[in-house]
Amino acid sequence: MTPLILLAAEKESAEVTDWAARIGWVVGLALFVALVYWLMREGWRWRGTLQGDLPELHSAPDEPGPAKLSMSGRYHGSTTAGQWLDRIVARGLGTRSRAELTLTDAGLDVVRPGADDFFVPADALREARLDKGIAGKVLTEGGLLVVTWAHGERLIDSGFRSDHAAEHNAWVEALNHMINKTEGAR
Repeated sequence: MTPLILLAAEKESAEVTDWAARIGWVVGLALFVALVYWLMREGWRWRGTLQGDLPELHSAPDEPGPAKLSMSGRYHGSTTAGQWLDRIVARGLGTRSRAELTLTDAGLDVVRPGADDFFVPADALREARLDKGIAGKVLTEGGLLVVTWAHGERLIDSGFRSDHAAEHNAWVEALNHMINKTEGAR
């Protein structure tokens, strides 16, 4: 046989998979992904530890009064007021979830299945506005209802998105009217 034919025959039979190398790469990649996940989880815990001075959240009063407005939608998180990327994770405020909002004369009740509910008393409400983003969520202009409220010594922005975005304007008007009325009574 000629050397050219021998080379071609060897080339065809040399296509053997190196399983040890492939398994090594897969295991290495899996370990790298696990390490990144663990570092992210530790960072979340560390942020919660840094925000440990945040007082316990209020719970809804037994008799909050009749509902002025209610809304179903999503809770997208809370940040330090005016700093839309400084997420607050302490006291469960960093957990995104479905949410049912109810506005009464007593304040804003946020019921979150699968996460801690919280209540914002009327005298703690500071502002309501439409915005386009909050830590981890960016939407179109005016796609997010942001409620600013005081909790302890800290001002907090909480972001909500209704299942029906047309409701946002009514919420901004009602909340700001309630805030102006409460500030006038102080």
